[in-house]
Amino acid sequence: MKRAEVGNVIEFREGLQGIVEKVNENSVIVDLTYMDNYQDLELDQRTVVNHKNYKIIK
Repeated sequence: MKRAEVGNVIEFREGLQGIVEKVNENSVIVDLTYMDNYQDLELDQRTVVNHKNYKIIK
């Protein structure tokens, strides 16, 4: 499996998308404000996603 790099857009957890801000050994930190409906979802601005739980969109 290819790991995401800083700046990649990833998809995870049933359609959520975000931009990778930092790559750690076992996970990435993702900025969720990339999504158009971010405000409606009432989520934190950033989240941590394990490398096993996402796919790279672009």
